[in-house]
Amino acid sequence: MKLPFLLLASSIHYISISASPIFEEFFSPSVGTRGAVASEAQECSYIGRDLLARGGNAVDAMIGTTFCVGVIGMYHSGIGGGGFMIVRDKKGNYEAIDFRESAPAAAFEDMYQGNVNGSIYGGLSVGVPGEVRGFEYAHKKYGSLPWKTVLQGAIKVAQDGFIVNADMARFIEKTIRDHHNFFVEDPSWAEDFTRNGMSFHSQRWDQGSQVAGQLIPEGEKMTRRRYARTLQAIAEHGADAFYTGAFAESMVKTIQETNGTITLDDYKNYDVISREVLHTEYKGYDVYGISSPAGGAVSLNILNTMNGYTHQDEDRNTTLHIYIEAMKFAYGARLHLGDPDFVDGVPELEHEMLNATTAEKIRRKIDPRKTQKIEKYDPDGIYSSDGHGTSHVVTADGDGMAVSLTTTVNLIFGSFLMDPLTGVILNNEMNDFSIPGVPNEFGFAPAEANFIRPNKRPLSSCTPLIVSNKDGSLFAVIGAAGGSRIISATTQVAWRVLTSPSWSIKDAVREPRVHNQLIPNTLLVEKKFSSYDVPSLVERGHNITWVDEGLSTVQALTRDSAGVFEVAPEPRQKNSGGVTL
Repeated sequence: MKLPFLLLASSIHYISISASPIFEEFFSPSVGTRGAVASEAQECSYIGRDLLARGGNAVDAMIGTTFCVGVIGMYHSGIGGGGFMIVRDKKGNYEAIDFRESAPAAAFEDMYQGNVNGSIYGGLSVGVPGEVRGFEYAHKKYGSLPWKTVLQGAIKVAQDGFIVNADMARFIEKTIRDHHNFFVEDPSWAEDFTRNGMSFHSQRWDQGSQVAGQLIPEGEKMTRRRYARTLQAIAEHGADAFYTGAFAESMVKTIQETNGTITLDDYKNYDVISREVLHTEYKGYDVYGISSPAGGAVSLNILNTMNGYTHQDEDRNTTLHIYIEAMKFAYGARLHLGDPDFVDGVPELEHEMLNATTAEKIRRKIDPRKTQKIEKYDPDGIYSSDGHGTSHVVTADGDGMAVSLTTTVNLIFGSFLMDPLTGVILNNEMNDFSIPGVPNEFGFAPAEANFIRPNKRPLSSCTPLIVSNKDGSLFAVIGAAGGSRIISATTQVAWRVLTSPSWSIKDAVREPRVHNQLIPNTLLVEKKFSSYDVPSLVERGHNITWVDEGLSTVQALTRDSAGVFEVAPEPRQKNSGGVTL
């Protein structure tokens, strides 16, 4: 079937980036006042900018960019997954949109007893996808360009192809090394990932072929034509083309044939939820995030605690120690959060996390000279699960509308299932729930607030933030990918850029990151972190583990008082890119 394509007014751009994974000066020197986009895929950021140039707004740009990221960064995101977004309209009103995957109606608390791998691989690990329904909801409420127009860039990239970049090649190599090469062994995957679209087991290929079953290497073109057809149908018929009919039937069949329990009714009944927008003040700025099951309360709790410390630049080592301690208290509180539709008291706990009295209590508990026993931060000794296959997109336009969005298929390449009809990679979001009676690798019991229930949404670290000035004008849009490190990465960037005028958003994104989620009580420090600060942290009792750059990835932008945008795509991702208009 030949698909009609509506070409965007300006071409889709492909540019090369230095192979240096961090601190490379590749940010665009151009500035603009009409809008800005940053994502993990430079080609996709250009699509968002092109939509802005055609008169679209920040929501149009977000949808076009993120659909494209799902094509190129399929290991992180796609329409087989879900996520969260916070939208700021041009009047300065905020909405928190939850399009997180949900447990199927047949799910139950003990469904993974004796089968923990069932929450990671195959049909039983798949939650009901929410991305398409979430994007349609946002577009109907806020979009300005036609829905069909907004999708055309992603459709063209999937149909005509894109270059396998270094980020993708790295994730493919790691997946093969840690698991198995389903990219060439499974015909559904091989159709996209091999040079001639055939697996080792295909009956169609010539036995003498030298390319049968060979992965498309870095630097060569990959197409995803089934995915293009799926997106085209969604463009023409809306989200119902995904949640009902032949596409839904095929995905449900793929899930059920691999031990899953999702039904057509689960797809048909999926709905978007408008969650409470959380708010805190920090150093004269208003910071907005998303309530549970997203991670906004944890991030804002850290900022709330740090807001009581003045003169943070006087003693750099002590300030960093205090920030890490505030992080540990916040992650301790996170262990009691969950889907508020299923867990009593979550909104009340989040409000408590953000009030001034709680911040003062935490500050009194923090010892500026040393760390403390873990019981001081988390007396119950419980933990929550979390995933790693996420992607973040930030967009803004000249009218002050902005979107901060995190999308995910959970772990890298999700459930390792690709539907053969649609080309959709299905998530393994069920692994984000806690499993009763199954302690984690550190011996801590699972969090009851995050146990499985039918139609429940698992706890997430997704932490999209939008920041405004005191006069209500837009200042910053920030978010991250990286599993449990999403919260710490997002917050560190926000903390730096909001605390000191000398820090630009690019400086804050470039800075080596620290992370301590309390369990395990280990401080992860990126290898390029200043050696000047480390001895002081060790002296105070921090148990340091050095890690490579890129365990978390941030996308961010700011707007100054003259309305000029500055974008800060993640330099730890080789294909990341930000553009202004």
